[in-house]
Amino acid sequence: MTPVPDSTVVAYRDDGALSRSMGLLVAGQLPPLPPVVAGTFVTGVLLLIGVAASDGLAVFAPAVTLLLAGPGSSHPHDGRLDWLVPPILRLIEYSFIAAVAFAHGISPVLIFLVLGAMAFHHYDLVYRIRQHVYPPPWLSTFGLGWDGRMMLVALAAISGWVTTGYVVLAVYLWCLFGWESLTCWLAAPRSGVDATEMGTQD
Repeated sequence: MTPVPDSTVVAYRDDGALSRSMGLLVAGQLPPLPPVVAGTFVTGVLLLIGVAASDGLAVFAPAVTLLLAGPGSSHPHDGRLDWLVPPILRLIEYSFIAAVAFAHGISPVLIFLVLGAMAFHHYDLVYRIRQHVYPPPWLSTFGLGWDGRMMLVALAAISGWVTTGYVVLAVYLWCLFGWESLTCWLAAPRSGVDATEMGTQD
């Protein structure tokens, strides 16, 4: 099992490869909360003016959010209010994906499946860290991260393959997160104390 680091707020962010790469550029020098708040404001404005309904502009919301929030991914998130960053990123991601889907007439069932897969992963992530069972490093990469999932949805909207994109995303995420969660919990120690001891030994 992977040892749990001292600060788990960064893990709750669920950053993908794009966001982590941008974080490396600033080497943890950028405070995470102000850029994420700015990204929330910009995304909200873009959605309110109908960006999600325009194939040519749908990519702007995730791109702007990535540019603003991505560099803060390498920060230790040790500020008094930095714990707000993960839930704000969840709000941005879920709102954008739902808005694009409703704007393009996607079935509510399909929207629920996509959002449900992400919600399951984020709930599982929080619960396993509380039990000192840290997720493997590759999970955020293959899970695409909040940034990768938003970019994929935006590209699907631009290409006109929105329904296909949501179907593929739902199947992929449920298979990946479901399989990884099952195998992780089956391999985990029976108690948080044992998991802590194992992390210390590693």
